Amino acid sequence: MPKPAVTLETVWQTGLTFPNVEKSTSWGAPALKVRGNLMAGVPTNKAAEPNSILIRIDRKDRPALLAESPGLYYAPDHYLAYDGVLVRLQHLTPEILHDLLAMAHKFASRKPAARKPTRKPRR
Repeated sequence: MPKPAVTLETVWQTGLTFPNVEKSTSWGAPALKVRGNLMAGVPTNKAAEPNSILIRIDRKDRPALLAESPGLYYAPDHYLAYDGVLVRLQHLTPEILHDLLAMAHKFASRKPAARKPTRKPRR
């Protein structure tokens, strides 16, 4: 039996089931955001393959995903400086999509680290 296909519409429908998520745009492309923070979206850089989705995750978690399933996940050089991984939709299952979006939701919902106040030099 063939595995169910995941489309962009599946990504949007699944993503909208998480709290405080809305469909929006990022760099002019469709995206999901949590309180204005990017959670997932259509990659706009030319290094991204067609039929891919950008999933926002901590970049420290990316190597494990790439090693686990290089046919599913990839990260061109342009994206290495950013928190996220690109995912090939043709290899994605609804179950994996849900888990990835849960990770992305947690990442996009986190509160930014408090900045330490800068000290003014004494005169």
